Amino acid sequence: MTKEMKQTKTDRELTLTTTIAAPRAKVYEAWTEHLPEWWGPHGTTVPEYEMELRPGGRLRTVMIIEGNRYDTDGVFLEVSQDWIIFTDAFKPGWIPNPEKFFVGVFEFNDVPEGTEVVARALHWDEAARQKHEEMGFFGGWGQMLERLEAVATKL
Repeated sequence: MTKEMKQTKTDRELTLTTTIAAPRAKVYEAWTEHLPEWWGPHGTTVPEYEMELRPGGRLRTVMIIEGNRYDTDGVFLEVSQDWIIFTDAFKPGWIPNPEKFFVGVFEFNDVPEGTEVVARALHWDEAARQKHEEMGFFGGWGQMLERLEAVATKL
């Protein structure tokens, strides 16, 4: 991560806050229409993905990071220009996932410099939060936010 971002954590939450020099509508457009261009840390490719932008709609990604494949599958809980909330606790059709890991929240706020983005990962317990942090949450999600900014500022 090269851009300065505010990092916070609690017993069950990891948060990154940054400002993107683009209007909220462009940040939302980048998130919802250009996901393969920014999802994951630098060097990540997303050869497959599905997004149904509605509560209960599917969010599925296949990421390739340094030759390794990472599949994710879940649902959106809420989608608006104010925030996008998703989870892997359910699969499409509201089928519970016994291997649930977290709820992701991307909040978009207007600020004079553009859009403040608050990216939060909420976990069911402290052990899951610690695991996510040890996996490189701050670096990985920080790079992802840098990539999101690069896309949003070009739209």
